[in-house]
Amino acid sequence: MPQAIQTVGVIGKRTDPAALPTLTALCRILSELGREVLVDDVHASLAVAENLPAVAREELGRRSQLIVVVGGDGTLLDAGRSLARFGVPLLGVNQGRLGFMVDVRPDEMREALQAVLAGEGVADDRLLLNMLIRHADGSAKTPALAVNDVVLRNFASIRMLDFETWLGDEFISQHRADGMIVSSPTGSTAYALSGGGPVVHPSVSALTLVPICPHTLSDRPIVVPAAATVRIVLRGPAPAMATVTCDGQVSKPLRPGDAIEVSCAPNLLKLIHPRNYQYFSLLRDKLHWGRGPSKTIGNPRA
Repeated sequence: MPQAIQTVGVIGKRTDPAALPTLTALCRILSELGREVLVDDVHASLAVAENLPAVAREELGRRSQLIVVVGGDGTLLDAGRSLARFGVPLLGVNQGRLGFMVDVRPDEMREALQAVLAGEGVADDRLLLNMLIRHADGSAKTPALAVNDVVLRNFASIRMLDFETWLGDEFISQHRADGMIVSSPTGSTAYALSGGGPVVHPSVSALTLVPICPHTLSDRPIVVPAAATVRIVLRGPAPAMATVTCDGQVSKPLRPGDAIEVSCAPNLLKLIHPRNYQYFSLLRDKLHWGRGPSKTIGNPRA
């Protein structure tokens, strides 16, 4: 993270009026702390009301040394995909529900921002996924990014898909299932976890392949190295159709013979957390695990 943060970008949930008071308070706090504030042009009316510049997402990425995202995890996923190439860290303020990635409460904004602006935040680089569609005729679509996952799903929910998976040039298996989740470590606590996949620590360079409701019970989730490319080839009858989504927000249609290629993106998603951030503390809170070490056992390293 840059040592001196002078310009801070602000992004808010696009369709949630309830986020407006938090966005307004955030802009005022940053101004009081002496920072130049740039507002995503989706919230141009807020920028006008606060006498601040409203700029396009690309300009926000180029000019900011820190971007604060107000909303839920979905808002941060959208911001992450569009801003990762600029290498600017994102700090999330939770205006949503669960909030795995947006970990500052609105009532903690001033304290958290003061610490981060003083260089006391916790930097966290996350692996991003690059998804490419290769059609049966040899043509390819423009690649798309995903923070959490790339998901193959049946377009008609009442029918299973037939597809095969590859790791580089090595064949993995044939599948009959409702689909497949290819998850980053960040996404391992999202859809992949609901599908029975493992929790993967964000520092681990790995991808998880999680079949969705497989026909064969032995078709289980697997973890593969992130350095290799995962390829999923859609098979089945000609009329069959499927869809591939990135983070559940970007969707593309597929037909039999089409292939999805998922690999690590060249850029990392840069997050910044409050100074008291700990990954397993977050999991205990969000997933309702045991709250802490036993008082009778204590810390085994103590």
